[in-house]
Amino acid sequence: MIRRVGRRPLVRTMARTAVVAGTATVVAGSVASHQQAKAGAAAQEQAADQAAFEAQAEVAELQAQLNAQQAAPAAPEIPTEELEKLGQLHASGVLSDEEFAAAKAKLLGI
Repeated sequence: MIRRVGRRPLVRTMARTAVVAGTATVVAGSVASHQQAKAGAAAQEQAADQAAFEAQAEVAELQAQLNAQQAAPAAPEIPTEELEKLGQLHASGVLSDEEFAAAKAKLLGI
């Protein structure tokens, strides 16, 4: 039988090349999927940070509005209709000057 020299190293080289190429493909796919997962996680984290920042800004704005409302005293409401009725009663003579002054002071909170 004649033995051919050099054929087996060629087969081994081809097999080794196939294994290396397959491994490289698997590793490249794995690296790509890990990078995509990291990018997705980073995007989610950034979105969560943005939402938290917006929520803090809204809370600060509402707190500022509340502080402004508490700081500014409410202007007293003047009961104009009641004062007009008192003026009509006084003008018609039903109320005396003293009664009119007392009722007016009571309405105005003086």
